[in-house]
Amino acid sequence: MQLFVGLGNPGKKYEKNRHNIGFMVLDEIASDQGFTPWKSQFQGEVCQGNIGSEKVILLKPSTFMNLSGQSVGEAMRFYKLTPADVTVFHDELDLAPSKVRVKMSGGHAGHNGLRSIHQHIGEHYQRVRLGIGHPGHKDRVAGYVLSDFAKAEADWLDDVRRGCSDGAAELAKGDTPRFLNAVSLRTAPARSSKTAKPTETKKPKAAPEPVEDTRSAMQKLADKFRS
Repeated sequence: MQLFVGLGNPGKKYEKNRHNIGFMVLDEIASDQGFTPWKSQFQGEVCQGNIGSEKVILLKPSTFMNLSGQSVGEAMRFYKLTPADVTVFHDELDLAPSKVRVKMSGGHAGHNGLRSIHQHIGEHYQRVRLGIGHPGHKDRVAGYVLSDFAKAEADWLDDVRRGCSDGAAELAKGDTPRFLNAVSLRTAPARSSKTAKPTETKKPKAAPEPVEDTRSAMQKLADKFRS
């Protein structure tokens, strides 16, 4: 059994925020994979289903980002899971928009949701880092992550959501390369190997060669008076 956790903040006010991309990905997985309806449990919203041969629980903590670990720890204890059974989907400032990476264990890099999870279950869990880009200065980070995605970002955001859902079965099996490949097929589809032939440019016609005048001087003079 696997526990997939999406990080975000609950409520309409936050649902389109960059900080809520983890929630967005889980919503896509639940919809595409035909999971049970969401219900309130473990201080969050929970649904479950099978992805391939794996049973997967989806959890969106309702504790607000900074207390996410309370919800994750409660669900993990109920299902008697280990941290290695947990995968957390979260926004990542250090990755460009649409980039997705997977990391096992390690620090929280200042992410308050991960910091809280560290406090409750330790650091030995898997993270799916969902790139949202950086605003350029640390003083702008709080406002940036708590603002909505721009309309111009809708296409790549949809690709990331669908890509994560496409690869969910591989992720549940522990096949990270195939999961990332499924994501990249959405976010960076292969280009056609057929290349357009360059437009042919017509060569200018060569000027006709001059014809040698073989007339005698008398003929030239006579022709001149005839004209």
